[in-house]
Amino acid sequence: MFLTLQLKMRAVGLVFGVILLVFAGTLARAESFAFRQALAEAAVNQDDILEFYAAREFAAVWTAPDAAERRAELLRALDRAPLHGLPANRYDAALLRDAFAAADNPRLRGFAEVVAARMYLEYARDIHGGALTASLVDKGIVREQPRQPVEDLLLASAEADPSVLFQSLPPQGNRYTRLIKARLDLERIIAAGGWGETVPNGKLELGDAGASVVALRNRLIRMGYLAPTARAEYNDALEAAVIRFQADHGLAQDGVAAKVTLQEVNVSATDRLKSVLVALERERWMNRDLGDRRIMVNIADFHARVIEDEREVFRTRVVVGKNTSDRRTPEFSDEMDHMVINPTWNVPRSIATKEYLPKFQNDPNAHSYLRLIDASGRIVSREELDFAQFTPRNFPFDIKQPPSRSNALGLVKFMFPNEHNIYLHDTPAKSLFGRETRAYSHGCVRVADPFDFAYELLSKQEANPEGAFKSTLATGKETWVYLDDPLPVHLYYQTAFAPAKGQIQYRRDIYGRDAKIWKALAEAGVVLPAFDS
Repeated sequence: MFLTLQLKMRAVGLVFGVILLVFAGTLARAESFAFRQALAEAAVNQDDILEFYAAREFAAVWTAPDAAERRAELLRALDRAPLHGLPANRYDAALLRDAFAAADNPRLRGFAEVVAARMYLEYARDIHGGALTASLVDKGIVREQPRQPVEDLLLASAEADPSVLFQSLPPQGNRYTRLIKARLDLERIIAAGGWGETVPNGKLELGDAGASVVALRNRLIRMGYLAPTARAEYNDALEAAVIRFQADHGLAQDGVAAKVTLQEVNVSATDRLKSVLVALERERWMNRDLGDRRIMVNIADFHARVIEDEREVFRTRVVVGKNTSDRRTPEFSDEMDHMVINPTWNVPRSIATKEYLPKFQNDPNAHSYLRLIDASGRIVSREELDFAQFTPRNFPFDIKQPPSRSNALGLVKFMFPNEHNIYLHDTPAKSLFGRETRAYSHGCVRVADPFDFAYELLSKQEANPEGAFKSTLATGKETWVYLDDPLPVHLYYQTAFAPAKGQIQYRRDIYGRDAKIWKALAEAGVVLPAFDS
């Protein structure tokens, strides 16, 4: 009897257990359906997100029980977005926190999941490749920005270690880190009242005294160029401080605080902060492998450098494009694969028709060293031509200048074939390299030390690079010399950069590009401290 009762109770228990399992399964399916439905509704018009979750059978990434660290890292990253000069209002960390906190049922978890995925993608895109589209800000910036595929980012959000993932998104390396530090330093300076009163216009030099000298002294003390002192005269220490300031701002280092130097001294800490924030955005635009050995041409700094294993191994002054709409040097990256020794100058059509045709119409023998070439490649005698019949639209000739020391390209040009027809080259106009601001070319980059530059480029493939170059030069014939290992070339425009040693350096915004970038950043939501200097 007892055994029978026991068996009946066990059977009832089994039935009850089955009922519970069925109920639990039904509940789980209902919850899963509610999560999926909420996620799908929240991801309307966000096909990438919806496809990602569908491929993983709608398993949660951000609201899963074991995703606490992932959520924390995302929120920490969004909180720190302003430090990078990003428009924090794009991501709305407060909204995401509220969504996570409220996610106590399947529908709200589905909503929070999409909010987190969307904010993560927006943030990852911005901090990795830039918050702006560079070419839309200025047509002279034709750089291809690094954009990671959305599917790769989403996959990483689910599978990568969260702390490693978020550390990998910003530009790596010391250039970016030093700019972040400069940003923090400037914010502290601004909060403390800036660099003090500005210095009246004029000219101050060794031996001067008075209120203007005191204002200059005080400002340089606050900037860190001069040790605290009560001396009120323009003495040797103040002159040395001015020279250091001039060096850090790309100015002639004469120790005299004249018009241009005082203009730079009087730039506010807030305006310098804008330059740093723009520089951070520019670093994100170049967040890719730039090459272990590469050529860097900073247009705003008027210098070209060869960098090898992050060390500068060669530097030279350059002349860049004049600040007119058709001559500004564009920003882009390409690869240098050869140089041309004793080059022929193939005059660009815009120069031929705008500059030389009017001169030929006035004097057919003008610039007699230039050759006119017809469609068959034959040299045309100018004596047979009536230049009055030609206009910029129907001018039928190419213009070439044969190799010579007076050639507009000098004795060597350095080629990285590109759609912009920009290259580096020698020039017979050497006097321009002595100027402080060197924006005079038609767009190409003129090099002050072209032979030394050539020796450096050939040093990896020639036992005697100087001898090899000079022997080719001595022939007087146009000769193409290919590089065994082509080098990346990066033409960029950085008005704020922090070297490994010393203070942050600034350059003038010669083309007004940084002003446009700052305006676009501000419109996107990047904000400055409430203080001013």
